[in-house]
Amino acid sequence: MSLKIAVVQLDCVLGDVNANLDKMARFTAAGAAQGANIVIFPELGTTGYFVGDKLNELAETIPGSSTDRLGEVARANGAYIMTGMIEKTDGDRLFNAAVLISPQGEVIGHYRKCHLFSAEKEFFATGDQAEVIDTEFGRVALTVCYDLVFPEYIRSLVLKGARLILNSTDWITNPWQTSKGWGGEVVSHLAATRALENTIHVAMADRAGVEEGWKSLGHSCVCAPSGGFLARIEEGEGMAVAEVNLDDPEWDTWRTIATYLPDRRMDLYEKIEQEALEAAS
Repeated sequence: MSLKIAVVQLDCVLGDVNANLDKMARFTAAGAAQGANIVIFPELGTTGYFVGDKLNELAETIPGSSTDRLGEVARANGAYIMTGMIEKTDGDRLFNAAVLISPQGEVIGHYRKCHLFSAEKEFFATGDQAEVIDTEFGRVALTVCYDLVFPEYIRSLVLKGARLILNSTDWITNPWQTSKGWGGEVVSHLAATRALENTIHVAMADRAGVEEGWKSLGHSCVCAPSGGFLARIEEGEGMAVAEVNLDDPEWDTWRTIATYLPDRRMDLYEKIEQEALEAAS
């Protein structure tokens, strides 16, 4: 069964949840008008990333007011919606979270970022549970930003049956990082590499714009199991839409050539790891 995926490169209004939800509603409608079945927004898309001392004020429960509003948008457009948001729990813990809302308006996926980057560890609790969800299109996995850097983690999701990796992200840079070669091309090819090495589809929605002096890299994309780009947007706010078929027999043929998963040498890797542990002790 084919589906269309829209990755939305949102320029978030920092700290203004209602303004961001309004933008999400407009982009979801625009995506649905192009036939999109899934519309993906960036990491912490409801608030923006550098919210500083407003972190607790902007945090919400899941489900809560923002997921209720997005549920209405999903129902009105007959599309799945994924976005990142700041989650608070009854115990006042905060998570860098993502949700997947069904076309019926229900939260069917709830993921807490498992790999926290840098100073995130000071503000967020670490997630410890993968989220792989059955849909009519196939099994999909929710991930957030930095998760994509860890090939072991993404492969574990594939081994759990995920055929499509959804990634809400906010890759950022400053002039020093840019001078070292870090940029939008790099992050889009990171998504493409995760697709290639696992022979699955990857859809990554990055933020656009500038927050607190940090520039978001954009280059949101939808990647094929070959590592090719099915759709990509580079700079600025906007949306890219791609049609994919997770069960296309052409990709099954591709996997008979790209036999990366069955060619793994688990016995060798375990031996090397054991030798390293022994050498370190």
